[in-house]
Amino acid sequence: MKTDKHNAIILSSASEKDALKQFVQMLKSSPVPEDELLPNLGLYLTSKALSRILFFYEIYKKIVGTHGVIMEFGVRWGQTLSLMAALRGIFEPFNRHRKIIGFDTFAGFKGVSEKDGKLGKIADGHFTVGASYDQQLAQILALQEALNPIAHLKKYELVKGDACETIPRYLKEHPETIVSLAVLDFDIYKPTKAALEAIKPHLMRGSILVFDELCDDIFPGETTALQEVFGLNNVRIQRMPMTARISYMEVQ
Repeated sequence: MKTDKHNAIILSSASEKDALKQFVQMLKSSPVPEDELLPNLGLYLTSKALSRILFFYEIYKKIVGTHGVIMEFGVRWGQTLSLMAALRGIFEPFNRHRKIIGFDTFAGFKGVSEKDGKLGKIADGHFTVGASYDQQLAQILALQEALNPIAHLKKYELVKGDACETIPRYLKEHPETIVSLAVLDFDIYKPTKAALEAIKPHLMRGSILVFDELCDDIFPGETTALQEVFGLNNVRIQRMPMTARISYMEVQ
């Protein structure tokens, strides 16, 4: 279920794992010239990977008409942040207020508790990305910004550290913050609850909250956190047909 190298949760069958391994090897040894590799990454996109991109494409369209920032809680490798930056460049390249902010320890889980269950066999430090990865991710986000208008205005930020401390501190330092889109991907209970409690006063009618592990027996803490902060009876959890796990709610 969990890989040894980076603790990723894998539910694929043996044949699927073999096919994915072949995809990776073909990407690594791609004969596509360097100057054509990025425009041709679709060669190596699986339906599962593409489905997540399509999901966030649809989500981004929902927030184009609303004001505020995008926040992701639980960045890991930063794919979603980079995707958000690319979508901003497509839908609203001149919106300087659409800042993209990512929160993570960049050192794996912190605060695993009994509310996170035992099925995932997780512990503090799991899902780490290695020392100084946040610096590389910052370079990627800077390149995304450089390829779009008003690149001289920095519109991204990475906040490193324990979310239970960094999120309230960030919002205290930035009381003007309105959260248009929040992506909750901490997986575990403690930082998810801290994030929800901190951003709740900064949400508006029409704000979108995206969840990666709701109703997931491997990571039950995310559902518990939502229940305690908002109450499941008070929200409508929606999904899209192209993805099985990821879900969202719109603040009413």
